[in-house]
Amino acid sequence: MTSGTGSAPTESTRVVSDAVEGAGLRFSWDADARIEVRNLGGEVVIEANAAGLRTLAGHLLVLAGEGVRDGAHLHLEDGNGLEDGSVGLVLERGDEE
Repeated sequence: MTSGTGSAPTESTRVVSDAVEGAGLRFSWDADARIEVRNLGGEVVIEANAAGLRTLAGHLLVLAGEGVRDGAHLHLEDGNGLEDGSVGLVLERGDEE
């Protein structure tokens, strides 16, 4: 994991326009969260410090929440929530089989 060059918001909440019954989804970042995503060809590695793991867990709980629609998602990218040099990561709710 890179050291201290991440672009994750520090103790912030971001409202994403994917509306749930008229309200936006609220995704929060723990202070000092660091999340890096690497594509190693046959597998993807998500490496995060404790704050980053709590942040990802919170994002998943938001998407799993009552009333959140199928297809609701959050894009995390290099420069937008992930460490520099990370590959993009999309967290998406998929209720339909």
